[in-house]
Amino acid sequence: MFYKLGLINSLRRVRSMDLVYLMKKELFRRGYSPRTLDAYTNSVSNFLKKCKKDPKKVTKKDVRDYLYYLAEKGMARSTLNLNLQALKFALINILGKRFILSLPGSKKATRLPIVLSKKEVSRIFEAIKNKKHRLMIKLLYSAGLRVSELVKLKVEHIDLDNMYGWVRRGKGNKDRMFIIAESIKDDLNEIIEKSYLFKGRRGHISVRTIQQIVKKATLKARIRKKVNCHTFRHSFATHLIEDGYPITTVQVLLGHKSVETTMIYVHIARPSMLDVKSPLD
Repeated sequence: MFYKLGLINSLRRVRSMDLVYLMKKELFRRGYSPRTLDAYTNSVSNFLKKCKKDPKKVTKKDVRDYLYYLAEKGMARSTLNLNLQALKFALINILGKRFILSLPGSKKATRLPIVLSKKEVSRIFEAIKNKKHRLMIKLLYSAGLRVSELVKLKVEHIDLDNMYGWVRRGKGNKDRMFIIAESIKDDLNEIIEKSYLFKGRRGHISVRTIQQIVKKATLKARIRKKVNCHTFRHSFATHLIEDGYPITTVQVLLGHKSVETTMIYVHIARPSMLDVKSPLD
């Protein structure tokens, strides 16, 4: 309480640069990811450059006009929502304003994620000749990990005796357990030393490296779908549902807060695996 009052009092003489700086500190204090931190501060910085007003005098109309300006430039609705959430954070949590604004029609369109079949996953694995690279992508798929979680895995996070591991401070700054496939146990044992599971020049391997491995393997395997690292997480969830596992189990393994988020994979799973038959049959 006293922290928040002090923060608001210090903004009586706030300038644009002060607002962005204090916002960055507050986001960091609350444990937001570096990616969200950069996205939010960049959004607010761009708004202030366009608005050219004292931050304390920014109104709801200023925000609405800015969002309409972005919309006219052809910005995606997801981008508009990102800007809206960033500005709301700054105005409410940093400036202490009362601010209620929604973007009409900005609700993100429901699009089913792209999913690979099990055969397509196998073809991608076969296309990766480097043993360590293949192991990374196998773990990415078999555990349903986000690529950001994969690169930060440490040896201490892995329990090969019990075939599970832990994601530490994942999305939303949460920990969660993940499963490890028996088929990659021996390969993981071979590379386990100290510190990060998959090493790189700066400690752990980079997300960019994993992305390039996936891109090249997808082309080599002649997969025509638009595949990225997250496609393996979508495929992991869908294949579990097709194999008959309860939606709540999949929810826990993915680390979803709400089961409704996980329900999207039910719509992707093959009907035959859900015991659905056509009325014609």
